Amino acid sequence: MIVRPKPNLIGILFSLKGSIAKRIALRSLLVTLLASVIVLVETWHPAYFSKVNATPFTLLGLSLSIFMSFRNNACYDRWWEGRKQLGQLIIEVRSLIRQTQGLMDADERELLLRELCGFAHGLIARLRFESERQAVAPWTSTPIDHQHPNIPDALLQRIGARCSELSELGRISEWRYTQLESRLVSLSQVQASCERIKSTPLPFPYTLLLHRTIYLFCILLPFAMAEPLGWLTPVFTAIVSYTFFGLDEIGDDLEDPFGFDENDLPCNAILRTLEREVLAALGQTDLPPALEPIEYVLN
Repeated sequence: MIVRPKPNLIGILFSLKGSIAKRIALRSLLVTLLASVIVLVETWHPAYFSKVNATPFTLLGLSLSIFMSFRNNACYDRWWEGRKQLGQLIIEVRSLIRQTQGLMDADERELLLRELCGFAHGLIARLRFESERQAVAPWTSTPIDHQHPNIPDALLQRIGARCSELSELGRISEWRYTQLESRLVSLSQVQASCERIKSTPLPFPYTLLLHRTIYLFCILLPFAMAEPLGWLTPVFTAIVSYTFFGLDEIGDDLEDPFGFDENDLPCNAILRTLEREVLAALGQTDLPPALEPIEYVLN
């Protein structure tokens, strides 16, 4: 995620960190070169372009802008919901830290809280298609059953079973057990919501139609602008293609908020926050440092 102060005019014009300019540069350049060729043909054979009217492109561009705004809003909703779910993860872990203060056995409490950290690491690894077992290994005392297909959920089941056992032994009250169980249910909801975002992309036919229409619009637009604008056509084509290709690329970025792109959610920084708070609750003073943005990128 990009974390930086509002740039000045120079920064707006030349900032590349977090920008999609590098990823769409080739497409915009090819469309601009095509526009130059079309203008060259128009100067040699102006009769070919005398009947081309810009009105259809105006209507198509307006409709395309509206459709792209709908798609980008939907993609941003996914990004923002992902951030809300990770925020809820922090809330639930902090609540569990407070509610486990009643445990008299310090070793039992440390085991529970470290496995909560393991759950968070396993969840992020699952969302990124990384090794969940490797992610949770530093935080668990005993390995997870190799047959279990969902390591974070297995950790929640194990924590829940341990809380139930403590309740049956009378080491925590029934009320305390109910509170702990409600927090575990909330963590399951966080996981399910994040998995829903990850596993349910936007409908492919809608995205495909939008991609095709953008390319057709940017390729055909110079034919309408060649006669009235002349050699200004490549300039305006470059601006239009940068805008449409850029909005399309931003939508692709926001659609999957849990990855490693510069504009994705700072999952590593959120995990580090949880680690520091859990370790501090266990009485440790040598905490890992909080992650800071590197060249304006926090991850």
